[in-house]
Amino acid sequence: MKFVGLAGLGLLLGTFALASPATAARAPEVVGVKPEAVEMKAEAIVRAPGGLNVRSGAATDRPILGTVDNGSKVRVVCQVWGQQVKGSRRTAALWDRLDWGHGHVADGFLEWPTGRPALPWCGDPPVDATSSAVDITSGRLNVRSGPGTKHSTVGSLGDAAGVRVECRRWGSTVDGNAVWDQIGPGRFVADKYVRWSPAKPRYPWCGQAPATVPAATKDAFFARVAGPAQASARKWKVPASVTIAQAVLESGWGRSTLTRVDHSYFGMKCFGGPGPIAVGCSTYVTQECANGKCGSTRASFRAYRAMGDSFDDHGRQLATLARYETAMKYAADPERFAREIHKAGYATSPTYANNLIDLIRRYDLTKYDRLS
Repeated sequence: MKFVGLAGLGLLLGTFALASPATAARAPEVVGVKPEAVEMKAEAIVRAPGGLNVRSGAATDRPILGTVDNGSKVRVVCQVWGQQVKGSRRTAALWDRLDWGHGHVADGFLEWPTGRPALPWCGDPPVDATSSAVDITSGRLNVRSGPGTKHSTVGSLGDAAGVRVECRRWGSTVDGNAVWDQIGPGRFVADKYVRWSPAKPRYPWCGQAPATVPAATKDAFFARVAGPAQASARKWKVPASVTIAQAVLESGWGRSTLTRVDHSYFGMKCFGGPGPIAVGCSTYVTQECANGKCGSTRASFRAYRAMGDSFDDHGRQLATLARYETAMKYAADPERFAREIHKAGYATSPTYANNLIDLIRRYDLTKYDRLS
């Protein structure tokens, strides 16, 4: 295996290709395996003419740490749900972390001699492989046919029994936790009673689309969000120009982790639950302002299957919540609309409305209203 340092990276050509949206993968719902079958390290062969880039994260826009030669062997320690890539062997949204430098390679370019093993989820670096097991004080943990206690019991597990979590679903609340972990087709356990070691990884919601890569330019970002914003305008009467300006501010031009991983462009909080459109609630660090002071805090945000759901939920909230009733009277006046939603408490930043209006004017976003 050849490793090329940063000094030689300018001579390398990437081997990644994005998959067509029509073939976009969804978070897996595959057959669970016995805990002892989970590989902590597995060997694969690189099949990438010209070499395979090793990235710092699970996406093609992440910095390149080096390359590995075509035909060389690599050792994989864990997997990450990331950007979908069309590789020489398969199209996949899974990325594999190597046993050196926390580097990631697209799974689509790896050949697994005996079939792809059941790899554990990666934690955030410096944590690599994580493991999950039942954590109860007495009795046995019921395995349900769906994500909730009303679903039938299809088995049970004792304390410390290993479980391989494939994805998560939102369901009935168990001691304040509404997340259920899928451990196989029609097999769910309450996340409240699952212990992760050494840290809990960020694994996908079941059926969730792969992580995205930010648009290369501002014009490309507008092209990406214009359709969903205009669809929201037709359905919910929210000005597309305001929706797009909010998406710019709240997603950081699509760069935030919340947007990339959970397809949320508006930072809508859960406040007890995801509502009828989102698939769940994920916790992130955020900035909040109160009494003239701003600082970092952790909050629970709505997670979506895909981008379009985020725009639909955003429009629904503005059109149906009583506090935005005044704003909806000014749907034909985007700047007044922006001020009214700010007055109604949409964001805590004292300059929020002015920031929206600046974006609307600077990029002539009202043109999207005319095309709605």
